[in-house]
Amino acid sequence: MPPPPDRSACGSGTFASGPNGSFGRVPADSTMPPVPAARRFFPPAVAVHLVKITCELPDRLGRSLSQWDCVELGRKLVADGVVPSISPQTVGRILQDHRLKPWRHHLWLSPGVPRDAAFAACVEHIVDLYTRPLEANEIVLCLDEKTSLQPRSRLSPTLPAQPDRPVRVEHEYQRKGALNLFAAFDTRSGKVYARTAERKRQVEFIGFLEQLDREVPAEKTTIHVVLDNLPMHKGKQVRAWLTRHPRFVFHHPPVHCSWMNQVEQWFSILQRKRLVIADFADKAVLAERLLAFVSQWNEHAHPFNWSTKSAAKVMAKCQLSQAA
Repeated sequence: MPPPPDRSACGSGTFASGPNGSFGRVPADSTMPPVPAARRFFPPAVAVHLVKITCELPDRLGRSLSQWDCVELGRKLVADGVVPSISPQTVGRILQDHRLKPWRHHLWLSPGVPRDAAFAACVEHIVDLYTRPLEANEIVLCLDEKTSLQPRSRLSPTLPAQPDRPVRVEHEYQRKGALNLFAAFDTRSGKVYARTAERKRQVEFIGFLEQLDREVPAEKTTIHVVLDNLPMHKGKQVRAWLTRHPRFVFHHPPVHCSWMNQVEQWFSILQRKRLVIADFADKAVLAERLLAFVSQWNEHAHPFNWSTKSAAKVMAKCQLSQAA
């Protein structure tokens, strides 16, 4: 048997097929363009059928799937007798030509509250609280609860990052109950007031309001509180407490507009910076770390920018989410 050819003697370059199907090495300095791989072309009727089934939910076409992907669409074409076979790559190219991405989804809500004049007036009122100059005796707080925070005790300690090695987190953990965080965000300074509690009832909510009553300076004779429409926020005990503390004024955004509450934006920062890969031995440690994070935030507190958000822009966003 002859020895294998010495490929090192062939020089640098790449292999390409010639017009007659033969192969040869193309020198690295050659200006010859690369030959694309052969593609299989299908008649337009295939694309028409593919688009038709893509624009239907799989369950309605007898496929037990939550959404389509290129593999499943190819199988459906074969099952329908449209083509004997088709690759997922070809399906993907056809979908791209028709700007279809059935594997993506967008959540939307059919609102129970109509986007009418009353809705617009409520939106305008909340935006006005965020953007107008306040009197010296006023403060605007956005209040909400972050619930069911679980202290997860990991079986092995988390290891810090090292050169060429990311932070290493033990996958297995033990749950140690749950905790709730009450928080209020000052829309002008960015300061956060916070309290933890094991339960979330009117009693705990009133306890947080009493904390705010102590900590907000006495010269702030009007405390505007923006909070959602949770029944707990409107309970009998809460209403009685508000009667005895007239400097607290509640403002409720429209239903399903929790994104208008600025404390939700702060909660996302808390989640990302403190809760994602944390290791807490128990609820006491979790409460301590949460309040420590609040203290650290308040050292460099800053407000969120609502100065460029007019009521018209917010209403346009609401109308867009309704039409989507």
